[in-house]
Amino acid sequence: MDGNIWWWLTPIILLPVFFAMGWFAARVDMKAVLKQAKSVPAGFYAGLDALVDRNTGKAARNLAEAIEARPGADSYEMSLTLGKLYRQRGENDKAIQLHQSLLDMPDTVGEKREQVLFELGQNYQSAGLVDRAEQIFIGLREGNMAKQAHQVLLNIYQQDRDWEEAIRTAQLLSHDEQTYQFEIAQFYCELAQAALFKSDFEEARGHVANALNANKKCTRANMILGDIEQKQGNYAAAVAAYSAIEKQNHAYLSMVGERLYDAYEAQGKAEEGLAVLTGYLKTFPQLDLINVVYEKALLLHGEDQAAALAVELVRQKPDLGGVYRLLGLTLSGLTPSWRADADMMRGVVGRQLQKAVMYRCRHCHFKSQVFFWHCPACNKWETFTPNKIEV
Repeated sequence: MDGNIWWWLTPIILLPVFFAMGWFAARVDMKAVLKQAKSVPAGFYAGLDALVDRNTGKAARNLAEAIEARPGADSYEMSLTLGKLYRQRGENDKAIQLHQSLLDMPDTVGEKREQVLFELGQNYQSAGLVDRAEQIFIGLREGNMAKQAHQVLLNIYQQDRDWEEAIRTAQLLSHDEQTYQFEIAQFYCELAQAALFKSDFEEARGHVANALNANKKCTRANMILGDIEQKQGNYAAAVAAYSAIEKQNHAYLSMVGERLYDAYEAQGKAEEGLAVLTGYLKTFPQLDLINVVYEKALLLHGEDQAAALAVELVRQKPDLGGVYRLLGLTLSGLTPSWRADADMMRGVVGRQLQKAVMYRCRHCHFKSQVFFWHCPACNKWETFTPNKIEV
């Protein structure tokens, strides 16, 4: 019985002891924290506060003062951050000098050295010294910064239009979560386009095949394939290549509409070509094909039938472009007074059309009257709307 009582009383007796130990440990930790906080230069906190206020100039000055107050190994992290801040502000010379000085420190070895080299490479790239940056990143491909180095190299090769190196680098970066097959297909398309420009059809075909192997839904590859067949007089094969885009992504059909019609016409099948384009417009009203359909119908059937077809298609999906076309079609049938007013309205719609209807990047919303496969603003591939939209 006495043993059982001690069994229950022991935790109660020891409770104050545990409490005292916890209180003592907390006091020791708090003293360590306060001591560490006092050792951090005031300039560090002032710089942090300036960064919160987005005053990068003041932040850079305060961080520089903090580093001067704590020279040596302790300043490594702050120096690394200050160099990044200089680069962000466009002060590339200061960033290069600061990170170069970090490399000369005896304690900057191993992973630290690789990290500083990576920042230095980005400084050179930002300063336009791409060759020097590339050499640094190539040297980092085997270390702890390999993935980051390959990613920057991929951007450099795309900027330099070195598509073969871009393909090799993207393949090295590929893994289960991100395969880069989408980008690789575009790189092969760039090579195919260059070969086609030189009329090297065999090489162009090889690159197109590689693009489709990388991404079977690559519409651009079939566009280029259709162009190859067209230039070589294989018009039926050109029709097949262009028509395959419908299953890949029908939104891109407007980009090959006229070429598709030309391939039909070259086979003596102009009527069939017009019927195919008209069918596309009726099925996918958002396609920018109304002008092509009207012009080809005008050649084949004359003004009345072409106008009637255009009116039917415009009424199916009215927009600024359709209204502009519709006003043009109705001008000839109006009285002189109404014709002047209609012509004035058409001019207003036309000016608005130029300002408000354009291609837009779906990723960064960059707008342009010209279509790009590679967005010049965010560097993403195939993000431009294939049909102009009202923005």
